[in-house]
Amino acid sequence: MSDSIRLDCRVAVVTGAAGVIGAATMRLLAARGARIVAVDRREADLAAATAGLPASAETFAVAADVTDEDQVAAYVRQACNRFGTIDVFFNNAGIEGEIKPITAYPLEAFRRVLDVNVVGVFLGLKHVLPVMLKQNRGSIINTASIAGLIGSPQIAVYSASKHAVIGLTKSASWECTGTNVRVNCICPGLIESRMLSAIIEGRSGAPVPADKVVDRVPARRLGQGAEVAAIVAFLASDDASYVSGAAYTVDGGRTAA
Repeated sequence: MSDSIRLDCRVAVVTGAAGVIGAATMRLLAARGARIVAVDRREADLAAATAGLPASAETFAVAADVTDEDQVAAYVRQACNRFGTIDVFFNNAGIEGEIKPITAYPLEAFRRVLDVNVVGVFLGLKHVLPVMLKQNRGSIINTASIAGLIGSPQIAVYSASKHAVIGLTKSASWECTGTNVRVNCICPGLIESRMLSAIIEGRSGAPVPADKVVDRVPARRLGQGAEVAAIVAFLASDDASYVSGAAYTVDGGRTAA
């Protein structure tokens, strides 16, 4: 019996490729045989992220801003020109924005968060879905957050954007009715990363001891990018052939209560 978790020769596009979760996911998908199209805004960051991939991995890096429709259309077109198709789309790019209460949140900063986290995801769906629907197969995994499931102080705008990602995911899955295209999202919790550090320090004004950070996490530790990547790889694989419209938490039990 073949190993259905393998992704041999499948083409996987990963946005936000230079971040902790994006880079960990690229490594795992490549290790399972996928060909990688790495997308991020800065060429230097892309180079650093792709340097960690297996030497045997077929990799193509594209510098692009996910909020610019022309650039999104271009990375989709370049992926198809290079590899012929897109089988997996990890729609992952996102920012945390400013860490402030609603009453002090600048409108420009509010719009920037929604532009990256919501418009960026929307544009990815808009341009990748036609490729997958035409071939009648594919898996899209959007990155939401547990902040898209619960409220949280001083990150209301980030939370609102991630609630929107879950809504886009569920609606897109319905729009793929009767096809072999699946759309799901992941909801990471407290993952060890620059973003988490920025949120914690933004709230407190100073670094917070690790034991205080994980007090409300049943696992009593921070998650790792590789643990999120494992769920993405599952959703990308044939093992998840009957999974669509789902929001998978990867949070050490944080939202269990």
